[in-house]
Amino acid sequence: MTVKPDLQTRIGDIRLKNPVMTASGTFGYGREYDHLVSLNRLGGIVVKGLSLTPSKGNKPPRIVETPCGMLNAIGLENVGIRAFVEDKLPFLAALDPPVFTNIYGQTVEAYAELAEKIDPLAGVAGIEVNISCPNVKSGGVAFGVDPAAAAGVVRQIRKRTGKTLIVKLSPNVTDVAEIARVVEGEGADALSLINTITGMAIDIETRKPKLHNITGGLSGPAIRPVAVRMVWQVCRAVSIPVIGIGGIMSASDALEFIIAGAVAVQVGTANFINPQVTTDIIDELETWLAERNIGSITDLIGSIETG
Repeated sequence: MTVKPDLQTRIGDIRLKNPVMTASGTFGYGREYDHLVSLNRLGGIVVKGLSLTPSKGNKPPRIVETPCGMLNAIGLENVGIRAFVEDKLPFLAALDPPVFTNIYGQTVEAYAELAEKIDPLAGVAGIEVNISCPNVKSGGVAFGVDPAAAAGVVRQIRKRTGKTLIVKLSPNVTDVAEIARVVEGEGADALSLINTITGMAIDIETRKPKLHNITGGLSGPAIRPVAVRMVWQVCRAVSIPVIGIGGIMSASDALEFIIAGAVAVQVGTANFINPQVTTDIIDELETWLAERNIGSITDLIGSIETG
């Protein structure tokens, strides 16, 4: 008799029924997918990035298909923290999976204020911090590419919240492990990576950029090998949990990240192709483990053999 594998995993003190989470910006605020996928089966839900005030994002065109992926320059369009708490959170709080709010800002003060507003919310299990945003007080350089800036923003957020703090790392750096160690030292409870890779597409007939913003974030299967490599590097550099993100389309894709050391994964661009991809991956993981008589997904975390 085949024993049903245990897919449970943990991000610090938070238990996930399985390692499959949604990636911020690709799953709205959950309700948008309610008629398409069984939300209560998910390991965790990460909502669309939130700012202090509503944002309309960038002007269109802001999405371009690419080979094995897409470029997006949505510009973090969102309803703002107040509307989220009043209109979106009641639905999310009634679901089984833990809910994580993704936050962003252009100043350290904005990040800290957002964390303070979220801290008392019972329906939010943790905060994911997008540090790929431009620090307007430092010439527009992204927080996530400068160790000192990354440290500073995480330090101030940590002072304002006791919730599980996940820092989402940018791949647009020379040494991602250095940034990982820095934010771990400032109190991050976990890390998620990677965010999108900066890219560009040009219309050869008009000789103009295909995105109004000129550049955008590349996501999808094309970036997966880069993401797996960075996850492996970071898992060797820190002692806190790591969540893998980047081009995950199937259980085998997710397993690459888990074997590299990730305790969970986030599925993003694939949601646009197959809205039920998250639950498909959960089913595939269970089948894969059962066929190999592997009792628990945790047996695979960091099991890579490089010797």
